[in-house]
Amino acid sequence: MTIAIVGAGLGGLLLARVLHVNGIDAVVYERECSRGARAQGGMLDLHAGTGQQAMRKAGLIDRFHAIARRQGQDLRLLEPDGTLLLQEDTPDDAPLDRPEVDRADLRNLLLDSLPDRTVRWGCAFESADSGHLRFADGGSATYDLLVGADGADSRVRALLTDARPTHTGQNVVELGIPDIDHTHPDLAAMVGRGNYWVLGNRQSLAAQRNGDGRVRVYLSFYDTAEEWLATSGIPFDAPAAARARLIDLFAGWDPRFTALIAACDGTILPRPITTLPVGLTWPSTPSVTLLGDAAHLMPPVGQGANMALLDGALLGLALAAHPDDFPAAVEEYEHEMFERTSAAGRQSAQIQDILASPDASRKMLAFFQPA
Repeated sequence: MTIAIVGAGLGGLLLARVLHVNGIDAVVYERECSRGARAQGGMLDLHAGTGQQAMRKAGLIDRFHAIARRQGQDLRLLEPDGTLLLQEDTPDDAPLDRPEVDRADLRNLLLDSLPDRTVRWGCAFESADSGHLRFADGGSATYDLLVGADGADSRVRALLTDARPTHTGQNVVELGIPDIDHTHPDLAAMVGRGNYWVLGNRQSLAAQRNGDGRVRVYLSFYDTAEEWLATSGIPFDAPAAARARLIDLFAGWDPRFTALIAACDGTILPRPITTLPVGLTWPSTPSVTLLGDAAHLMPPVGQGANMALLDGALLGLALAAHPDDFPAAVEEYEHEMFERTSAAGRQSAQIQDILASPDASRKMLAFFQPA
């Protein structure tokens, strides 16, 4: 029985790993030409009950702990006028409830845990039917089970549902400061060791320290149209002018926050935020299923990667439990996945609503410190 996984993201690789440790072969088809073809993004916080549980089921929890950053659990929450609402500093002996890890490091860990030739690079999925895959370069392959782990813009999804991602009203601009401890030690001290959030006025500034010394800065604009990034007047092809325009958009905020924007380098990336409908399901199909963002794309508030990893682990275990009955394994997996990810999607949507509100900082404080 041939298992084909489309997409070498975290969920697809975790699935391949769980299948491997249970003696089941799978092939992962990835459109990128190599593991280093594209930057993999910033930090992820893996939760004890979801992402870390998946790593444990894959036999990788010790390797994960070796690259996880306990201090990444630190949090500072502020208002636009500079008022500090919350500061949580993680003791050196604190439990690893939600440690941060560089996405690239986690992906490399998963890739290194698989046998050679498990991942076939440069295979851009084009279509599938009757047990045959077709790739953009004219190549083909066969499968008994096809798993779409191909992210937000999944092509496999269309085999199961007509649902498509829709814009949330949030648009993000990503920037960054390299080697912040040496280049801007004052800003490094302000941001701290983990996550730094400034919320209010339907905008937010989030700064996140990465393991390589870079701080990624995410500027979010809520209640904005899908085309807002194109009409905002931000010249993305001219970094200095783009930073100046972004500083204008945060006029009236504490000067320390606009200084953070001014210190960023030439990386200026626009990111419209989309989601799939909360609670999306489809009739179980014996030969095709989905995991991760392909199945349940959520706002980026800490749930997506954790759900994707656990999807991969639980689908792998279901297939191992039913090695001669893939349809039963798929149905078992989807039943649990639909319920679990619907709950996570509702919580993510709730946080998204808080972030988009005029008094987001106070509402988020209440979320972190309920009465």
